Amino acid sequence: MSAAIEIAADPFPNDAARLAAVRRRDRAADGRFVYAVLTTGVYCRPSCPARPARVENIRFHPTCEAAEAAGYRPCKRCKPNGADLVARHAAAVTRACQLIEEAEEMPSLAALAETAGLSRFHFHRVFKEITGVTPRDYAAARRAARVKQELTGAGTVTEALYGAGYGSNSRFYENATAILGMRPREWRDGGRDAEIRFALGQCSLGAVLVAATAKGVCAIQLGDDPQALLDALQDRFPKARLVGGDAAFEALVAQVVGMMEQPGRAAPDLPLDMRGTAFQQRVWKALREIPPGSTATYAEIAARIGQPRAVRAVARACATNEIAVAIPCHRVVRTGGALSGYRWGVERKRALLRRETEG
Repeated sequence: MSAAIEIAADPFPNDAARLAAVRRRDRAADGRFVYAVLTTGVYCRPSCPARPARVENIRFHPTCEAAEAAGYRPCKRCKPNGADLVARHAAAVTRACQLIEEAEEMPSLAALAETAGLSRFHFHRVFKEITGVTPRDYAAARRAARVKQELTGAGTVTEALYGAGYGSNSRFYENATAILGMRPREWRDGGRDAEIRFALGQCSLGAVLVAATAKGVCAIQLGDDPQALLDALQDRFPKARLVGGDAAFEALVAQVVGMMEQPGRAAPDLPLDMRGTAFQQRVWKALREIPPGSTATYAEIAARIGQPRAVRAVARACATNEIAVAIPCHRVVRTGGALSGYRWGVERKRALLRRETEG
């Protein structure tokens, strides 16, 4: 039996297509060819940010070796014969993130840019494209994560804030409730005096736990063991008052179960208590805009929020979503449509998507 072999068409089959790629600095063309400039004797990547040369002075070569054999030398700006530009940027951002996480105080933008070998403006743009947030916002998120750890064991809130690297407590208190979901002292005390209503239910996807603060639903969790879901909530807030739901709350749980059974129908207008960074909030908002029965890739979500290179950060935001179905991270798939990981199980994700498609 013979098998047909499909050969992908060259997206840059002629000089006109290559020239168009150079003019728009198309990164997708990097690695497919290089272009050389007669007047300078230099060859570059198609995405090189240098000022474009005159058309009559441009020559195209399939590889760096071919360009060098023709007598051209590599551009010092885009380094076409070095590591891939995207890989270099990713490595530079990774180093910057490590510096931020290890530093007692936020390093200056100039210091981070110098470490990356980029200008401050270029570094800031690259960092935001890859992580989805600015260096300052990334540092704030890391400090917030550290302060959660510090609050657990510190004697006072002030000790925890300084231990986490805050120079003053005023900036943290401005957004403390949004970050922690409660006042810092309550978090330190394991949610002492905070009231969280909850109820356990059952649906065709298994056990479901719904929990809410005074602000709105803060958790919709799925699993096989109801007690494990409740234990996880208690572990998160060991000193909070977990209060069984009244009749009104039971009605809300019934709405949630209805969402599980018929996710393609219009979702009820549930009040949500979404706790996360500014970037996570933007991702979750974009997820809620995906229509039932439709899917989007991580890359598409990244593009929708204006951060096309922050695909991994989008995936992390989906993974940290605490509110199943109401924030429909099950509608996000890999490029090509393959199902990726789902914190409540890929089979549940497949079932939800199937129910939405079948109506």
